Amino acid sequence: MRIPSTLVEVLLVFALFCSSPWTVWSSNTLCQQTNEEVRPHSVSITEFGAVGDGVTLNTKAFQNAIFYLNSFADKGGAKLFVPAGRWLTGSFDLISHLTLWLDKDAVILGSTNPEDWPVVDPLPSYGRGRELPGGRHKSLIYGHNLTDVIITGNNGTIDGQGSIWWNRFMNRTLDYTRPHLVELMNSTGVLISNLTFLNSPFWTIHPVYCSQVTVQNVRILAPHDSPNTDGIDPDSSDNVCIEDCYISTGDDLIAIKSGWDEYGIAYGRPSTNIIIHRLVGKTQTSGIAIGSEMSGGVSEVHAEDIQFYDSYNGIRIKTSPGRGGYVRNIYVSNVSLANVDIAIWFTGSYGEHPDDAYDPNALPVIEKVTIKDVVGENIKTAGLIEGIEGDNFVNICLSNIILNVTSNYPWNCSYVKGYSDLVQPEACEPLKERIFPDHCSDCYYLTNQIQSSNSQNRGQTSGDIRG
Repeated sequence: MRIPSTLVEVLLVFALFCSSPWTVWSSNTLCQQTNEEVRPHSVSITEFGAVGDGVTLNTKAFQNAIFYLNSFADKGGAKLFVPAGRWLTGSFDLISHLTLWLDKDAVILGSTNPEDWPVVDPLPSYGRGRELPGGRHKSLIYGHNLTDVIITGNNGTIDGQGSIWWNRFMNRTLDYTRPHLVELMNSTGVLISNLTFLNSPFWTIHPVYCSQVTVQNVRILAPHDSPNTDGIDPDSSDNVCIEDCYISTGDDLIAIKSGWDEYGIAYGRPSTNIIIHRLVGKTQTSGIAIGSEMSGGVSEVHAEDIQFYDSYNGIRIKTSPGRGGYVRNIYVSNVSLANVDIAIWFTGSYGEHPDDAYDPNALPVIEKVTIKDVVGENIKTAGLIEGIEGDNFVNICLSNIILNVTSNYPWNCSYVKGYSDLVQPEACEPLKERIFPDHCSDCYYLTNQIQSSNSQNRGQTSGDIRG
């Protein structure tokens, strides 16, 4: 197809005006196809006396099996095979160089007895349990200081049976913060794939202080009224890839975090290099959220090919005075929304604090957030973008966003500064200034996209000329 010369000229000028010195990292190198590690040693959980009747408690069988497999950690690692059946268990710890493999009809069931979920210390970047002062219950599947850990299978299931925990939370009878379903801490080289996760007591998959984490091809399900059943929460972690997932839960589908107020500031470990591709889901809260615990900083987040439906909110940033930290260099593109109340929601007043020792003058920095190529049908409100007085959110860039909005007041913005192009309904006043031609360099990652488009079109034009 011949590209009109006027379009080529526009693209050339656009790239010229939007030249930038930034070096932009590539998501393609981070999210490469990950194959299951072949382990030279394998045992079945049944060899350690486990009974898959859904009634017998198998905690000791899992613990003993993993203790035995630890002897192969320096011999290429090992696989723990969980065959078809319903395997009731309390919390158990993983080891390095281990594959936990669930067969198609295998279901690991979390015990409904809280005593089978031991209490452990709070995370240092939180200073206390997230819900209550003091410790927290250990996750059903847990690991710390590990390398090369795989949790996978042939579409097996891990079911937290969380309703007992949800009821205790709503009845205010918890003694400690509820447990996650899976938590890996201070670990490197983690793969979670090809499984279904059901009914987590609290957040479902929680990599914290981790590096090189991949979550691929998983389903995460919980009732929409189940409290705080987040899907995947990378927390003070880097080089995280989340791909090809379906999530439908009672809270944020993905929430990127990095510690809470003064404890997160002191711990100082950011979440960075987070890639999200091909995410589909629905929720009564947010599809992709950053925060509200973001005191260690969040940066270099790329989310592309996203579909949310029958949900309250699409893209959200949550913070408040006292958080400190930063959210910067965020790029969200190719988003499809249907029946969503609020498409884009940034709030600077999400003021939940761990204790009275937080510093109200620790203000977060929110800057260089780009959202582009968004379509939405039956959207109530296009955007609520509410910064903090004296601490504006800046360089918020909206490009090519077309929303079918039912409200007469589609945007509400305060204490924010940014730019927009090709946005319908027209963006709010603080974002009306156009990106092109003067503000391309203020908008994260748009430069790279424009130059790529320009190169492709120049190649097509050259082909036409040669032809």
